[in-house]
Amino acid sequence: MRNKKVLLLVEIAIFAALGFVLDFVAFKMPQGGSVSLVMVPIVLMAFRRGALAGVITGLLVGLLQIVSGLISVAPLSFSFVVMQVILDYLIAYGVVGIAGLFRSQYLNYAQQYKRGNMIITIVSAVLIASLLRYIVHTITGIFFFAMYVPENENLYTYSIIYNATYMIPIFFLTAIVCSILFITAQRLLEPSKV
Repeated sequence: MRNKKVLLLVEIAIFAALGFVLDFVAFKMPQGGSVSLVMVPIVLMAFRRGALAGVITGLLVGLLQIVSGLISVAPLSFSFVVMQVILDYLIAYGVVGIAGLFRSQYLNYAQQYKRGNMIITIVSAVLIASLLRYIVHTITGIFFFAMYVPENENLYTYSIIYNATYMIPIFFLTAIVCSILFITAQRLLEPSKV
């Protein structure tokens, strides 16, 4: 039993580190946000071990970004920066692990060899994960990045549009990569086989 817990923790650490590294290969946005493959290892862990493991992996990815200092913060007071960092990095990446709620549905379709349904499940999971992350980033944009909004623009509209410019491509990129990866390398989703 203890060996299984240690193995799970090692897997979470490895997938979090992979997500952190994949975020280096990215198209960076000027006021924060980037288009990268960072969500792929989080979603993979969520499908491999469940939502809780996915959430923990996402939290670790965010924590690695924070401790590395490779984050975008608003020039505000310390307490506001702390809240912004918690939302934009810990919570935003943590909610990606919610994709694991689709795990049992995916495994059910995989046992029946229903590839179309498997892909629909993967895309749905990534859509929900991306949407949740997008909502968190939009909220932080509204509360912490108002100084970047041009004078004649609405703060809410600006945050919604700005965050969509990188979250929509992230959704498509993650959905495509996860669909290809999960269908062609199903062993990755079986903890006992790797």
